[in-house]
Amino acid sequence: MKKGQTKTPLTLEQIAQDRPAGQAEKWDLRLYVAGQTPRSVAAFANLKRLCEEHLAGRYNIEVIDLIKHPQLAAGDQILAIPTLVRKLPQPIRKIVGDLRDTERALVGLQLRPGKN
Repeated sequence: MKKGQTKTPLTLEQIAQDRPAGQAEKWDLRLYVAGQTPRSVAAFANLKRLCEEHLAGRYNIEVIDLIKHPQLAAGDQILAIPTLVRKLPQPIRKIVGDLRDTERALVGLQLRPGKN
């Protein structure tokens, strides 16, 4: 690359194509909730559905209940709940809400490009 040029970011498809065969990218997701509220339950159900449809076999979901472990909110700077944090792949991404808007959730997770 020449001096002064910026590198164009790779799309998820390009990253997947560059990965050696048989080496699927793992997605590490954290869902912060506060007890078993309807929004928390909906957020988990919607996240599970999205993952099964788009990341089958390549994801890990960790649910953190801030009622039981409030000290864990500081680590990911959680200000609202439910909040989904994508830890891997980098960069970290956050989505606040119950994930019922599938298109918004897919764009937020960078599983689908946003509309320009």
